[in-house]
Amino acid sequence: MKTTIQENRPWSTFHSISAEDNAAMAALRAIVEPNKGCLQGTAARVPFDAIMERVVVPAGVAYEPDTVGGVPGWWCRPENARSGEAILHLHGGWFNWGSAQAFRNMVGHIAARTGVGAFVPDYRLAPEHPFPAATEDVRACYRGLSEQGFTRIAITGDSAGGNLALGLLSFATARKALGGVLPVAAAVLSPVTDLTLTGASWETRAAADPYFIRSQAAELVRSYLGNHDPADPLASPLHGELAGLPPIRVLVGDDEVLLDDSLGYVERAVAAGVDARLDVWEGMAHGFLSGIGKLAASTQALDVIGAFLAGRLMASSK
Repeated sequence: MKTTIQENRPWSTFHSISAEDNAAMAALRAIVEPNKGCLQGTAARVPFDAIMERVVVPAGVAYEPDTVGGVPGWWCRPENARSGEAILHLHGGWFNWGSAQAFRNMVGHIAARTGVGAFVPDYRLAPEHPFPAATEDVRACYRGLSEQGFTRIAITGDSAGGNLALGLLSFATARKALGGVLPVAAAVLSPVTDLTLTGASWETRAAADPYFIRSQAAELVRSYLGNHDPADPLASPLHGELAGLPPIRVLVGDDEVLLDDSLGYVERAVAAGVDARLDVWEGMAHGFLSGIGKLAASTQALDVIGAFLAGRLMASSK
């Protein structure tokens, strides 16, 4: 049974769905739900990338391939991007799928709203490169940005990339060893924070989520982790030490099996004294940010991310 997100949490904002978005989501569900839980293994990489490549191209953003910290990827640079600042975006795909090229349009929207160039690395994917390969790559990439002279860096990520983003945030903050530059903030969309897959929303949102089922996710996690403990904080940020982290903004749809991954993480972060906030969008499914141009919720969420990141980056320059 689907429970309701309570609106009386001071660190959480609930965004009601519009009639237009409700109709659009109903049409989307009719298309995708027949294939619910079917994306598996490396064979899913091509159709997954094809979905992400259909994201509307943002105006005024230039794209350029590059290698940062030894990791290849793509820059998404808006016109008149501020110097000395950068966003490191870690793409989603359950650690098994996704590419920087496929995600560059979505990340371009974030860069445009923030006024800062964003780099999307092609971190290594499972099963060819299991844990901790992706973690090692994103750390090397962050260090590479610092070595290139960026002194103000924000971290963003979606889904599995949200997992990597929050893990990197903790590592960079605690160690102060990634080039000596501390991240100023993180904004993540529908992060996978708990690879034990024990959040209550795996049950309460099982019917509402049009994409994922637990057995599908469990196989993808096994492909990534192998025999590694899924409760290890290095793999599951929910179980890590959160005190001392910079400001964090988490965005999630109310119809996601991953809802509790976001809710639980922000609740723990706030309890640890972190400036963390959660935004929940009614009726939205996983990855709804890619619906820019079709969903008002996508535009609203991008505006929230852009304003938050721009504010934190500019504040850190003073």
